[in-house]
Amino acid sequence: MQLGVVGLGRMGRIVAGRALDGGHDVVAFDMDEQAVAAAAEVGVEPADSVSDLAEKLGSEKRVWLMVPAGDAVDAALADLEPHLDSGDIVVDGGNSHFEASVRRAEGTGAAYLDCGTSGGPAGAEVGFSLMVGGPEWAYEELTPVFDAVATGPAGHDRMGPVGAGHYVKMIHNGVEYALMETYGEGFELLHNGRYDLDLESVARTWNNGAVIRSWLLELCEEAFAEEGGDLESVADHVAGGSTGTWTVEEALEQEVPVPLIYTALAERFGSRADGRFARRLANRLRYGFGRHEVARSE
Repeated sequence: MQLGVVGLGRMGRIVAGRALDGGHDVVAFDMDEQAVAAAAEVGVEPADSVSDLAEKLGSEKRVWLMVPAGDAVDAALADLEPHLDSGDIVVDGGNSHFEASVRRAEGTGAAYLDCGTSGGPAGAEVGFSLMVGGPEWAYEELTPVFDAVATGPAGHDRMGPVGAGHYVKMIHNGVEYALMETYGEGFELLHNGRYDLDLESVARTWNNGAVIRSWLLELCEEAFAEEGGDLESVADHVAGGSTGTWTVEEALEQEVPVPLIYTALAERFGSRADGRFARRLANRLRYGFGRHEVARSE
């Protein structure tokens, strides 16, 4: 299958690379000419604009947008729209709000798939988890590409109509906030508790057979190995996008209690004030799974 990829940042490069490795032909564009040149070196056909990308695709256009949520998505769609018809498919793989995805689908001539994407840079090796919303025929048409980009057939599914994919990913991120907060609080208690503990050893032991083993816990082990058990140089400032806030807003609208997710969000907002070990660990974990910049203490 021929796939167009708009956006060659961390995640977009992985989408293009895994699609290529899966035997698909990839045409790609990014505002960064160096990113396009680097992709061309590994077999991607370069395009010098969104319109050029559309022209290089066949009569049935399949385009994957991997650009920041918000204005960048609307700008890419505006450039694509003159080249699209009802038989074409557009995938939005960013962290768009689910209601924005519904709006965009209604205003786009092509079939629109909102695709929540999880896995971070590690997805280059093992593949992503893809949560897809949109028309069933479009999802089935792109299944070979999803198989290649995800961990395999079990790594993606259609969640429901347009909006459902980004809705599931939004709540996924809220859960992620709560899990990071829970690990942070536990290790903070261990750090300040009765015993002089090697937290890297604790994390490694828990990761081998314990009920609470997980990839995030593996990243805790990595953080202690690379930063030291006290995380001294890591600031307790925890950045983040909007998905955690959107999750709490949706919970309030649906009258569903989410005290753990809300507390984790509040802790992030509070990280601009006093210092906490739990927030230093959360700061470092965001680097582990997403290669987000680590804020350092002064």
